[in-house]
Amino acid sequence: MRLTRLSGLMLSAACSSGHSSDAETVRRAAAETDSAFAEVQARGQHAMGVDQYTSTHVFQPLPDGGQITLQRDTTDSAGAEQIRQHMQHIATAFRAGDFSLPGFVHARNVPGTAVMAAKRQAITYTVEWLPRGAALRLKSTDSSAVQAIHEFLAFQRADHHAGAHPS
Repeated sequence: MRLTRLSGLMLSAACSSGHSSDAETVRRAAAETDSAFAEVQARGQHAMGVDQYTSTHVFQPLPDGGQITLQRDTTDSAGAEQIRQHMQHIATAFRAGDFSLPGFVHARNVPGTAVMAAKRQAITYTVEWLPRGAALRLKSTDSSAVQAIHEFLAFQRADHHAGAHPS
């Protein structure tokens, strides 16, 4: 069963609101009514090493690429360190053109990754540590690489039922 439009809007609002208990409650409710989302959450927890229901993803498109932010909803030094290690691993894999981990988490080919792999020399990946996790900055001057990054982020945002910071 898929989320209704209203449930999706409530999820986006809660995930963007900064109220971790509200966001966690809505994410867990979404999983109960959306088995595909629950499976993404479970594979994500396996791949990233942190509970996806108590962590917040943000997939932000930017004019020169974008940014993926993953943070624990509460203070959790072990979880924050796990996220930092995960983001370092992702940056290394993406630089090499390896997008198998997003494919595993989403159980399919992820839009934008074929172009990102082909244009890997035109994209830089920089990890920034944040208080409760990390951010991965994807940057390029190649317009087709930027378009692929935007497709990748839009897919991630939808499949994770995640938000994006206002432009």
